[in-house]
Amino acid sequence: MSADNKSTYTLPQSLTKENSQKILEELKSFLHETSAVQINLDFKKLENIDSTGVAVIDKVMDIADEKQLKKDLLNVNKKTQISLDTFSSRQLKPIKEKQKPKLFEFLGGQGFEFLEHLKSFVYLTADIFYWGVGGLFSKKGQRKGEFTNQSNQIGVNAIPIIALISFLVGFILSLQSAQQLRQFGANIFVVDLISISMTREMAPLMTAIVLAGRSGSSIASELATMKISEEVDALKTMALNPIKFVVLPKLYAMTISTPLLTIISDAVGILGGFVVGVLFLKISPTAFIDRMASVMVLKDIITLIVKSFVFAWIITVVGIYFGLEAEGGAESVGKNTTASVVTAIFMVIVADSILGLIFY
Repeated sequence: MSADNKSTYTLPQSLTKENSQKILEELKSFLHETSAVQINLDFKKLENIDSTGVAVIDKVMDIADEKQLKKDLLNVNKKTQISLDTFSSRQLKPIKEKQKPKLFEFLGGQGFEFLEHLKSFVYLTADIFYWGVGGLFSKKGQRKGEFTNQSNQIGVNAIPIIALISFLVGFILSLQSAQQLRQFGANIFVVDLISISMTREMAPLMTAIVLAGRSGSSIASELATMKISEEVDALKTMALNPIKFVVLPKLYAMTISTPLLTIISDAVGILGGFVVGVLFLKISPTAFIDRMASVMVLKDIITLIVKSFVFAWIITVVGIYFGLEAEGGAESVGKNTTASVVTAIFMVIVADSILGLIFY
């Protein structure tokens, strides 16, 4: 390794990780000692260079830039040039920071993104219900026994938590109302309150919220995992429709289980009110039952059933949509599962408001 003059440095035959540190120190000394306006690195002897050697060249170029020196690479053969082009970080273009969109750009982007999601959601919903109706008449492409399995997971296993929550809600609702009604000697009207509110509103809504957090999240996470691990693509490769094979058993199980769970929730919630009425308001069991039978009408039961079906379909379709929209890695599973629960609960409350106006 020798310097032809103060402005030119001739590189050795080999510049690899074994001698890169030594060459780098020599080049730093060369740059420090030179008084020339331009420096040249001569590659005429160089035959072997690796990524570490290229990093040494990049470092020297950076130091020359700091000293505001002109620089040039001499006698670079084709092989060396390929190594420089491949490993040099100086060849990379700096990443430009994305400019934050302005208000109307942001709103427009969000609007278009919402419309795209809405279009995909509508297409998926149509696809699910098309195959759902067809699946009632043809079992081809569906897993045998999966409907029973999903019914157990979605319906039977959810009974304890729904029953407990409904009993506590009915108990607390009656207890808080009793304090006010007792002042006017209207204890018996707590029966009207708990019977109608649990049947028309609280039972369907509480059941739907529990199922959205429990079963809706399970559906979304399962499908998201299948999508990311390419199991959905594998089903298509085997000529199996993912909707029929995976989704339909969940849709059928949710459709059957939700009304039954809502009825259980309603009955247990009224039982909570019954306990308050008998123990705290001194209403006789017979009077409570007779009053409940007189104030409840068929419209209340129809409202409960219709709401439970609508909520079941919303929870299922939202969970399926966010599950199949997952892409990337494990982080996407968590994000889409969370989004499915939040969206399902929001849509359930919106649907509850609309149905409440319809059945008012």
